[in-house]
Amino acid sequence: MKRLFPVFLALSLAISGCSTVTPPAVGSDGKPLPQIYRISPLDRAQIQFRMLDSVNALRSAAGAPAVELNAKLNAAAATHSRDMSVQNRPWHFGSDGSSPLDRVQRVGYRGTLTGENISETYETELETLAAWMEKPDTRRVILDSEADEMGFSWHQDRGGKIWWTLVMGRSNP
Repeated sequence: MKRLFPVFLALSLAISGCSTVTPPAVGSDGKPLPQIYRISPLDRAQIQFRMLDSVNALRSAAGAPAVELNAKLNAAAATHSRDMSVQNRPWHFGSDGSSPLDRVQRVGYRGTLTGENISETYETELETLAAWMEKPDTRRVILDSEADEMGFSWHQDRGGKIWWTLVMGRSNP
């Protein structure tokens, strides 16, 4: 038995040397390609509240009041995210020519639209928020002190691309 131990040890070392480690796929810049961020329907509330908390933290740091999620603004955002995917382009107009104002009115929102941010990306919601905060126009929508309500939704294509829409509004008393 003691004579077989070195043989088994040598065989196990030889076999382990045969295994290959596949390096991560890299892009033309030499950096690893990102993993696709897959969103399950069960993640909807978690993602919406994570975005709400993050937006409110940014607003608080800027001295702006907190916003609340609004179901009607969420619906307007979801409709536009799906429509951008169908059109295969990120822009603020719907395939029927609708504007952000038209979309919030269609869902019965009684407040005032203060702004809309959109994105076409493979990034997470927080990476998308960070990108929006880097640009003055989209940052202004997020930090608008007049806003007190927010809608946030997305549509993910089969290939993993995500169409994000954030809508900010002010409730009317």
